[in-house]
Amino acid sequence: MTTDHAAIDAQRVRLREKYLLPHRPSSSARGLHHFALISSDVERTIRFYQELLEFPLTEIFENRDYRGSNHFFFDIGNGNLLAFFDFPGLDLGPYQEVLGGLHHIAISVDPATWERLRGKLEMAGVPHQIESGASIYFKDPDGARLELLADHLGEMYGSRVM
Repeated sequence: MTTDHAAIDAQRVRLREKYLLPHRPSSSARGLHHFALISSDVERTIRFYQELLEFPLTEIFENRDYRGSNHFFFDIGNGNLLAFFDFPGLDLGPYQEVLGGLHHIAISVDPATWERLRGKLEMAGVPHQIESGASIYFKDPDGARLELLADHLGEMYGSRVM
């Protein structure tokens, strides 16, 4: 199967012309409250995110939708949270990247923190990939793909996206 890159490029131009407004209105949203993932091991997840990545655990309580399940949160800065559920007793299987599913979560950190966390990932033996000198891609203990990005919020590789 060959990919028609010219057609894809043409569609991107068409979409930009149709939907990127010259005067973007304000969003109806106040911000990302939390992004929720699934954890197979609560303590392992806490160690990974709090101890390795330095995202403080902010709360843990029972999930209102599934008795015995935990709902727990990490501070990822700027008033945003990364949340997790565990579902004891359900055989959910390993992480899978599927259409409509998670590709990765990109979290902005300052350059000095980026360097420190890169070193911690290396010391912990976490496989990772560095792209463009500003992104580190790696997986959490359950296989969710993460990116630590040394760009400011609203920027992507030096270009304003916000």
